[in-house]
Formats: sequence, structure tokens, C-alpha cells
Amino acid sequence: MVNYSSTESVDPSLKEGIDLFNRGEYYRCHDVLEAIWMEADTLEKPFYQGILQIAVGLYHLGNHNWQGASILLGEGVNRLRPFEPAYAGVDVARLVDCGWAWLTTLHQTGPDRVAEVAAAVPLAQGEPEAGADPDAVVAIAGIDAPLPALYLFT
Repeated sequence: MVNYSSTESVDPSLKEGIDLFNRGEYYRCHDVLEAIWMEADTLEKPFYQGILQIAVGLYHLGNHNWQGASILLGEGVNRLRPFEPAYAGVDVARLVDCGWAWLTTLHQTGPDRVAEVAAAVPLAQGEPEAGADPDAVVAIAGIDAPLPALYLFT
């Protein structure tokens, strides 16, 4: 496992992708991060690809594509794990936990309830209010753990 950690500031191009993610503009986030990913060195490629795969997974979820959302959330989480706890100014551990929570919920609810999970996405977007628990912002009936905010912390 590569144990990257970073206290450096976020690169402006990456910051643009993060801002798009945080606004729920997942496809545009993908486009910005894909451009960075294509230019990145071999060791950094999985970092950018992991974030963009989570973004595209959420885009698929918004379109009620259970399979596409499941596959891309899982691949994104797995690509990011070696970069935990932080890399390039991004709280990777939190993003991994967030992606995993949404993926787990998709699997617990199954394809028949994808619209219900998709309806929770807009409720979880944006920076959590001061004092709110970012790991428990949206509840779905029949699921024990509330879903975390869809917000990239830097």
C-alpha cells in the first residue's frame, strides 16, 4: 500500500474538479479530472481516476443506473484506498468512506430501489451545515446507517 499524505494546497485544476463535485455537477467534474488524469504521471493516475469514477458513479445513480453506479463507485473507492488518509490536499479517507457508504446502500436496497437512493443524492450535496455530522446527513427507509454528505473536503 502506498501511504501518501499531504498538507499541501490543492492544485487549481483539481480544485475546479472538487468544486464541481461539491455542487453535484458530476459529469463536468469527470471532464475536468479526466484532463488532469491524462497528463498525470503513472503513480498519480489512480488518484485522479478514483475521484472521477466516484463522480461518474454518482452521475449514473442520478440516472437510476444501478449497475453503472455500483461498478464505478466500487472501482473509484478501490483506486483511492492506497492514497489514504490524504493526498494532494484531499481528505481521501473521508471520500473512500463516503463512496463505500453509498455503494453499500445501493447493494442493501438493490436495483428495485435505485430511484429512492438517487432521490437522496440532491439532499446530500453541498457542504454540511456547521455542527452537522457530515457522515449522517440523509436517511433511507430500511437502511441502518444514514448516508454521508457528498462533499469533498480539502
